[in-house]
Parts: sequence; C-alpha cells; structure tokens
Amino acid sequence: MDTELARTFLTVVAAGNFISAADKLHVSQSTVSTRIHTLEDQLGCTLFVRNKAGTTLTPAGRQFQKHATALVRTVEQARHDIGIPKGFSGTLTIGGRIGLWEEFLLQWLPLMQASNPNVSIRADSALEPELMQGLIEGRIDIGVMYTPQSRPGLKVEQLFDERLVMVSTNPKSAPEPQPGYVYVDWGPEFYTRHSTFFPNFGGPALTANIGWLGLQHVLNNKGSGYFPLRIVRPHIEAKRLHIVEGAPEFSLPAYVVYPLEHDETVFGNALAIMHRIADAIVRTNRDLPDSKSRMKKIVKRRR
Repeated sequence: MDTELARTFLTVVAAGNFISAADKLHVSQSTVSTRIHTLEDQLGCTLFVRNKAGTTLTPAGRQFQKHATALVRTVEQARHDIGIPKGFSGTLTIGGRIGLWEEFLLQWLPLMQASNPNVSIRADSALEPELMQGLIEGRIDIGVMYTPQSRPGLKVEQLFDERLVMVSTNPKSAPEPQPGYVYVDWGPEFYTRHSTFFPNFGGPALTANIGWLGLQHVLNNKGSGYFPLRIVRPHIEAKRLHIVEGAPEFSLPAYVVYPLEHDETVFGNALAIMHRIADAIVRTNRDLPDSKSRMKKIVKRRR
C-alpha cells in the first residue's frame, strides 16, 4: 500500500474534513478525495461518512486507523534509522510549543544530551495541531503541549500547571484589560474563563497565538497581558514588568504525549528528566503568592 494514501487518511481524521486536510497537505481537495477513494477501493470498504458537518469514521475506518498509524510510523522510523548521524546510535525528535521551549524544554535539552550522549536529538516547534499530526504520523517521538487530543496508540501525561498571571509595564495598572492589552490565545478553556472574568471586555487591539510574540510586544511597546509566571519572573524581578494586583490568575496544564510502544531506554530518561524539571517549576511557582493573597496582605497592612 502507498504510504501517501495512509498519510492522507490520517490527515483527514485529524483535520475533520477534506478541505482542511487538503490545506495541511498543500494539495487540492479533489486530490484528497481521489486518494481516499483509491484507498477505499483497495480495502474494499467505506472509511468515512461525509456530511455538511465534515467527516466521521465508519467502523471500518476506525479499524483501519490503527493500521494506518502503524504503517506510517514504521516508514518514518525506517527513515529515522537510515538517517542516523554518524557517531550516534539513535535519534529522538521532540516537538513543543514555543512557550514550552522557554524555561522548560531548553532546560531539558542539555540534561537529555548528557544522559544519552549517543542519541541525536531533533528539536521542533509547532502548535498543537501540527504536533499531534506529527505524533500520529510518527515524525515526532515526543510532543509537549497545552491542549493534546486523545488518539489511539498515544499516551498523555500531565507535566505541570502553568500559572498564567496578568503583568503590565505599568506598576499601578487596573486589574482588567487596559489600552495596550495583548490577548494571547492560550486555548479555548482560557478564552472561556477570560470571558467570564472580563464580561465587558470588548476585544483587544492585538491578539497573538504565540506567547513569546505577545510578550515581546508588551516589553517593547508597553502594555499588559497574561503570560506564564515562570517566563515573566525574570522581567518581574528586574521591574520591567509588574504583576497586576487583584487580577485573576488562570491555570493552564502542560502535557507530554508519546507513543505507547517506544524504546524505554531513551524515552524513559527523556520523560524522567521532564518530570523532574516540571516538579521544580511547581515548587518555584509556589514561592510567589497569588494576586488575591497579596492584595489581602496589602489591605491588612493599610488597616
């Protein structure tokens, strides 16, 4: 079987419809349809039910999904094995969001290299859909992200809870979005809770889907926004940013996703190091009381 057909099938599963799958594969919708029809002819069954809402897997499609995943992963693993750099015994591809590379995966990387010097590591950065697709296809061995999806053959483990705090270049900023506020898209759950706490917020002048981009804009142009405490802590200590007193804080879980079937020697070390760093982040985040506690202390002192 042509692995391109299996890869197209998995892309449609992840995207939910043929149009989005075509965009991800950089081909036309008719090409995607032709590949799926060819695959269905080869297998002698219907894989998708198509309707206005998108596509859903048939029972046969659900059965084939695990085989398609295994097929694509086998081919990708073969490419990995063949492409091992000289002097190394194996490779490991780690993918993560930019915000999780900052102050987390960048700490993990040298520790992983020291513990497994014979393993060549490839570091990738992407958003959740691309990371999940890479894991499904076997192009990514370990993914670190905020909003993973449950997929057959993949295991999801929580690493730590991000502590999202509102920070501002103005030390006396009001505890709500002000002019210059940057809304960072931390996912649908953050959006829902943000809307609940700020029902009168009409919308930001700037929205960013990458925390690093929003943070650099705030630092360079003045303003405010919600960012992980572990990332903005150095700026707070240097008094370039200030935690906004009285503003609500939000929790954003970070997860690691990896195949159920894996090399325990390499993956075991990689995951153990990640959890060790995650535990340190949790301890560090506890050092700074939340904004409500600090507000109570300020009020008490004034009395």
